[in-house]
Amino acid sequence: MARVFLFVLDSFGIGGAPDAALFDDLGANTLGHIAEFCAAGAADRPGLREGPLYLPNMSALGLLHAARAAAGDFPAGMDVPQRVFGLYGAATEVSHGKDTPSGHWEIAGAPVLFDWGYFPAEGDAFEPELVEAICAAGEVPGILGNCHASGTDIIARHGIDHIRTGRPICYTSRDSVFQIAAHERHFGLDRLFDVCATVRRLLDARPGGRIGRVIARPFIGERPASFERTGNRRDYCVPPPEPTLLDRLTEAGRTVHAVGKIGDIFAGQGVGRSVKANGNGALFDATLRVMDEAQDGDLVFTNFVDFDMLHGHRRDVAGYAAALEAFDRRLPEVDRKLRPGDLVVLTADHGCDPTWRGSDHTRERVPVMSFGPGIRSRPIGTRGSFADIGESVARHLGIPPGPHGRSFL
Repeated sequence: MARVFLFVLDSFGIGGAPDAALFDDLGANTLGHIAEFCAAGAADRPGLREGPLYLPNMSALGLLHAARAAAGDFPAGMDVPQRVFGLYGAATEVSHGKDTPSGHWEIAGAPVLFDWGYFPAEGDAFEPELVEAICAAGEVPGILGNCHASGTDIIARHGIDHIRTGRPICYTSRDSVFQIAAHERHFGLDRLFDVCATVRRLLDARPGGRIGRVIARPFIGERPASFERTGNRRDYCVPPPEPTLLDRLTEAGRTVHAVGKIGDIFAGQGVGRSVKANGNGALFDATLRVMDEAQDGDLVFTNFVDFDMLHGHRRDVAGYAAALEAFDRRLPEVDRKLRPGDLVVLTADHGCDPTWRGSDHTRERVPVMSFGPGIRSRPIGTRGSFADIGESVARHLGIPPGPHGRSFL
């Protein structure tokens, strides 16, 4: 029997989505534009990084060839390897959204074929009746924000008033999401979680489209210059629309080890063990520990969130490039822990092009790179659904296929 290690580089799109124009994202390309900026010296930052984007390990696993399959060209300034190891290609999303749950659920064999609900982009984001119900049920004196916003910006704008009044900061984005920021000490972390659970219940009972996530965004600091979001984020997701790969593995007696926010994304369904960590470095460390503990037939499923949260949404090209390079340097640590029969899959859930307008996700294809002992190198083409990833994991672990996707193994 074998093990699988499925790593999602959150938001690491490679361009070329055929329906990008429907999302106002025609031309978005996270990897391509980061590489272009790096090649031009526009992503140099003293003490952080400089020069062309350098990802030798992922390039050797077929990243650049996957990018060419997705968008038509090799990324600018990057050295194309003479030899590629493992399976490599691109995958196209069929889900109706470009959000985190849609991408992850489709990877796990459950594409989102319904339309999410969204809050208005102009004026108040949340209707008075919902705000009134939140204040009553959540026992808060009111809310701040009530708009579309970037999380770091709105905390800087309203953090002092929040500390003074005890009113949580509530905001949304172009994703199907209700976000609540509150100070860990002045408001209380457990109280924030209780309010988020209350909002989740209210939204579930509300008529209209489904809101995908309520996200707790705790922060610390005493003034705008020192406000900082902490690693105690928690996502309150609606459950997937049908059984996923995680459920099928659990029913087969296997253990799914969910590292990072994976457990929250799947609302705990099909998760045998949840391991939390804050930041890509800590997530990598936690993943390596879990790799040592995983048994035959298990899936270790990790989301590396910093690419999206710290760099993509903040439109930080240099930071995103440095994070990719740091991740790439550590990949040999994964390789050294592999046993005969193991399979590693590197992919993403959507794009978040840091050169693109706004601060939201971008509709893109994602890379698929798969390697392990005994895996021969070959292209797998451009897959018609992220669900092909989940079906490949299912096949490798020896469980029956699901209704969506087709294995590339």
